[in-house]
Amino acid sequence: MGIMKSLLIFAAKGVFATFLLSFNAQAQDASTTASPVIVKTVAVTTSAKEAEVGQQVKITVVATDTSGNVINEKPSTYFAGPFDIAAADDDGNVKLFGIGEVTVGAIVRGKPGFSTFMVKAPTVKTIEIAPVKTPLVTGGNVQLDAITRIFNGDPRTGVPVSWTSDNAQVATVDAAGVVTGVGPGKATITATAGPATATTAITVVKNNLRSLTVTAGAKTARTGDVIPFTAKGDPSGDFSTNWSVSGSAATVDSNGAFVADLPGTYIVTAMSGNVSSSASIVVAPRAMEREIEIVGRVPMKEYQGAEQWIIGNYAYYSTINDRFLVYDISDPANPKLTDTVKVDARLVNDISTTADGKILVISREGASNRKNGIAFYDTSDPAHPKLISEYTATVTGGVHSAFVDSHYVYLTDDATGSMRVIDFADVKNPKEVARWQTEGPTVTTMTTKEGDHIVGRYVHDLQVKDGLAYLAYWHDGLVILDVGAGIKGGSPENPKFVSQYRFNHNELYGNGWLAGTHSVYRYRNYVFIGDEVFPALFDIRSPKRIPVRGVVHVMDVSDINNPRKVAEYPVPEGGAHNMWVENDLMYVGYYSGGGRVVDVSGELRGDLYRQGREIARIYTGDPDGYRANLALTWGAQPHNGLIYFNDINSGLWIVKLGEKIDKGSTTAPGK
Repeated sequence: MGIMKSLLIFAAKGVFATFLLSFNAQAQDASTTASPVIVKTVAVTTSAKEAEVGQQVKITVVATDTSGNVINEKPSTYFAGPFDIAAADDDGNVKLFGIGEVTVGAIVRGKPGFSTFMVKAPTVKTIEIAPVKTPLVTGGNVQLDAITRIFNGDPRTGVPVSWTSDNAQVATVDAAGVVTGVGPGKATITATAGPATATTAITVVKNNLRSLTVTAGAKTARTGDVIPFTAKGDPSGDFSTNWSVSGSAATVDSNGAFVADLPGTYIVTAMSGNVSSSASIVVAPRAMEREIEIVGRVPMKEYQGAEQWIIGNYAYYSTINDRFLVYDISDPANPKLTDTVKVDARLVNDISTTADGKILVISREGASNRKNGIAFYDTSDPAHPKLISEYTATVTGGVHSAFVDSHYVYLTDDATGSMRVIDFADVKNPKEVARWQTEGPTVTTMTTKEGDHIVGRYVHDLQVKDGLAYLAYWHDGLVILDVGAGIKGGSPENPKFVSQYRFNHNELYGNGWLAGTHSVYRYRNYVFIGDEVFPALFDIRSPKRIPVRGVVHVMDVSDINNPRKVAEYPVPEGGAHNMWVENDLMYVGYYSGGGRVVDVSGELRGDLYRQGREIARIYTGDPDGYRANLALTWGAQPHNGLIYFNDINSGLWIVKLGEKIDKGSTTAPGK
């Protein structure tokens, strides 16, 4: 009896995977021929060993038997991965929509063959130069910041940029983009990278300053505190200022905002032309660490857990399986299973309720009848949800994430990479009222034996707050839509684009990773974005450890039309996943790094991890878990003074923050 290995694409909310699924292929072998030929080798080659995003590569396959004879048979399957940068059709044509190393292959009579090639970044199409808002004084200088982007808007670093000035008697510019004021007047500075150019205007004024006085907003601070420094000139007036700080563990921006990642004494200096002044600041450790006390557990062993939703006295817990679970948590120390609700799906992704808790919504993938989509449940008896209706009409390809806002469900559609809006005011007859999606030159329709599907576009998570929808759009980054905020005239039935911020995930994480903008959470003037980063090939159902990466980016959206990254939270030993932010605390599942609680009070700048803003952590590995002793923490939710961490491998962990940690103690957090 032969065993055939077939490559499948598996996508769970929080888990992208390309994995090998073994199954008995005796029947298939028998149906192919009465005397099956045994395949010894499958040689795979490609029409190019290097290509660019947007191009197409052809796979050629030569299979031989045990005697070395060529088998004249078309492969049963072609594949390409990581699937977020490449896809193969049934004829072996590979379409490319991302940068990095691509693995392609084919299966002939159960025998796979593989090959790799590189997809390189396209040439730079545009350059953006941040404008200089204040006049430059003679003798002064300013560093220009040029962002180079490829055709789809992704930033590309490491590209040589040449700089020129059209009036060297007013201002000069060196190879690093540093502009120096020479004499009063106006000059235009030009940046060039390949065929792309951009310009910015510089005004230089006579330096009349006799002196500068620098004042610190505080004499002392903690790591992570943002302290304003100001420079007052004599005589007063508009003048450009260059700021610098002693040491490598602190930064000061062009507006004089200072932040230190490590304790110490720092000297901040302002310079305008040949006039300068300094002020000092003493920075102490943040010292906010607290113990974590485990209150209760819901262990998981037979299968893997997924999303959670905690409301009232009940916890709803979805699984990477065909069911979701209901627990009574009125006594958090002793959660009690009240119901196991079977679902026609290989996995139940998102799970949440309306604000009043009366209707539960789940999202599904892998249904036996291929009708995935979402389902609505009556929770008038919260311990035993009852199915009311399903919505599958336009989202049969599967739904990763769903966000409930009033009587609307905003959901992600796997098949098209679009956001759909479902109105369930009549919950027995939900209907689609809107669709929105990104567009781009790499988005294309690919035909396989499974049907037509869209590649080159994927939306993974979303949140709606105060009439704005925040979309984690994988390689399209953060997308913000007006769905009722009154900014662009949008509504749930007519979403309108507001703004976007793109990342270059290949530059952030390198080759061989599935990496993209994965999770999103709006709090105060910030949007917290988690990157999800998994190996290009792995088995989600294997009991072995899965390496992960990914950071949490902090975006300042005070100017909603121009989001900008101001900080990040990178855990070296883990990979970011879902977060929940409330009362100046970020609760986050950091996969192999366990559960984390982070101080996000005040203004946020720089490296939050290095600054010591992490308050507490818990390692959620369990010797009896699905993967023994290995944490894979999915997310977190605060509820009634407790924190609920959900782990794919080990289930729910119900904990509370304890006393402040005595730095002289040897007790580790979470122990």
